[in-house]
Order: sequence, then structure tokens, then C-alpha cells
Amino acid sequence: MADFDLKEQPHRRFNPLTREWVLVSPHRTQRPWQGQVEKLPPESQPAYDPNCYMCPGNRRATGAITPVYNGTYVFDNDYPALLPDIPDAETPPAGMSSELSQTDQKGLLVARPEQGLCRVVCFSPRHDLSPAKMERADLRRVVDVWAEQYRELGALPFINHVQIFENRGSLMGCSNPHPHGQIWANATLPDMPAKEGMSQGDYQTAHASCLLCDYVQLEHARGERLIAENKHFAALVPFWAVWPFEAMLIGIRHVGALDELTPDEKDGLADILKRLTTRYDHLFDVSFPYSMGFHQRPTDGAPHSEWHLHAHFYPPLLRSATVRKFMVGYEMLDMPQRDLTPEAAAHRLREMKEG
Repeated sequence: MADFDLKEQPHRRFNPLTREWVLVSPHRTQRPWQGQVEKLPPESQPAYDPNCYMCPGNRRATGAITPVYNGTYVFDNDYPALLPDIPDAETPPAGMSSELSQTDQKGLLVARPEQGLCRVVCFSPRHDLSPAKMERADLRRVVDVWAEQYRELGALPFINHVQIFENRGSLMGCSNPHPHGQIWANATLPDMPAKEGMSQGDYQTAHASCLLCDYVQLEHARGERLIAENKHFAALVPFWAVWPFEAMLIGIRHVGALDELTPDEKDGLADILKRLTTRYDHLFDVSFPYSMGFHQRPTDGAPHSEWHLHAHFYPPLLRSATVRKFMVGYEMLDMPQRDLTPEAAAHRLREMKEG
């Protein structure tokens, strides 16, 4: 029998962070596309939009005025998904009769209050920018704000997880093109970081080392999935990637969260963010849509030495600026599946310019 070929034949890949599998079908990249072709919105934006509530001096829906700011600006989300003043008690959910709740003795109808806070981080007063178009010094200020917000929100006694993320582009549900991100701070640890934390803890116990320290060293040595790197961070397509041009940013030094970064490491993070997002924009000559978020140490007061700071980028574009990836059929019912191998995706991204 001929040798098995990861580049040509279907196979499963294991994600050690989530302990889930992804099906890779590289032979399917040759199939013709006859599906719907989406039209992206126009990219050109003015430097200032009088109708944008994040532009300096404009009125927001609540009547509050966004101040005239020069760098970054943080404000509490006017329509937050989480609220701080939620009773911390296990009561029957509103809408469920007390009789019904009393009959559920096996825990089939379970609801819990969830406290939290939601904030918006404006990266720049310029409406027409994106991380790829911002100067490194300006991105460094964003990194500083992320670290400050992580520290400030994580210090609140009822906050145990701080999720910093950015949705870029209308394809990812971003309702405003102004360069910005969000921070949702939860009372409880959400499922995905909980899975990653357990995996990193078990790996530390089994191998007396860090899962992502070992992984980034392995990827650096092999080079085939590495996109870009500097002294402090590496950008790579993970071996177990699900999205077509998915990427991870992983710190070289073992730190658990943004507040542990040195000034030089913050410079390195701003640099790698600029370089990766610029490559994304060059890939299909479009302002590349994605969802990005940092996974870092929970803020429950425990040391969490197992945690290694990293960021995930999940972009939906598959073959061009108008063909994108959905989770459908088999992926909704069994496991995620991809046609383009992570190695091929990394090769495409390495070919892109960084300027």
C-alpha cells in the first residue's frame, strides 16, 4: 500500500486545546464552485462619519456624547449582553412556572443568573482605518488598553473571565466599520476557555511543561505552518485549524495574560498584529473579515500557571473575497471539516506582502 499523504488524502486532526477533532479533505479543493457568490460592501469609508456613534463628538443612541478623543476610547456598551446587577441566586427562570420548576427533579431545565460587564474599545478616532492600516505605535496603544482593561475588570470581585475580541467586517456581524473591539467580562468561565484551561492543566501535569510553549517551538522548528514571527510572538496556522485561513498568535515567553507582557513584548504583539492583518488584506485584495479574540488566564485569583496567552483568528473567506465558509450539514451534526490544508493556507499567507 502507498504511503499515506496528509496533503492529498482525507484524515482527522486532533486539537489538543479543545480535545476535539477536525476532518481534513484536501482532495476536495479541486471541486468546482457553482454556489451563491456574495457581494461584499464597499470598502471606502470617510475619515469621519457624522452618523457613526464611535466617531469623536457624535451622539450615541442613548443620548451620550462620544468625546473628542485622539488615541483610543473605551466606554460601557450601550446595549450590553451582560449586566452587573443580576441577582446571584438560583431562582426559577422568569417564564417558568413554579409548578413546572418543581417537577424538574432530574436537572433537565437548568438556568443560572450571569453577571458581567461589556465595554467597547475604539482603536482610533479615524473611521476609515483597520488594524492592518494603523501604525504600529497606534496599535501598541490598543495593546496597552487591552492590558489595562483586563487588569481593571479582572480585579472586580464578581468577574472571573475577561474576553477581549474583535469582529471585523459585516460578514462577521460587525454593525459598524469604525475600528473597534469589545470586551465581555463574565462571572463564570465560558465553555471554550474552560476546555482550553483543562487541556493545558492536564498537559502540564503529564509532561511538566506548557502545551503551547512546546507547540510553538515545534512549529518554529518545522516552519511549514508558520506565517510570521518576531522575538516575542509567532503567527501560525494551527495544525488543527477549522476555518480556511485560521491563525493563532502565540507568545514565545510563557505568560498567562496580557498584563504580564513587558514593554518590548507589547511592541512585539502590536507588530505581529499589524503583519498578520496586512497579509490577510492582501490575500484577496479586500478588507479581510474575521473574528479575533484572546484566550488568557482566568481572573478568579488562582495562579493558573498552566495558562499560556494566545489569540485566535477565525476568518470566513474560502476561495476569494466572495466565497466564504459556513458550518453546515456534516459540520453541524458530526465534526468540523475543511478542504484547504493548514499547510497550504500558511503557504498562501506567507506569500502575501506585509506592507
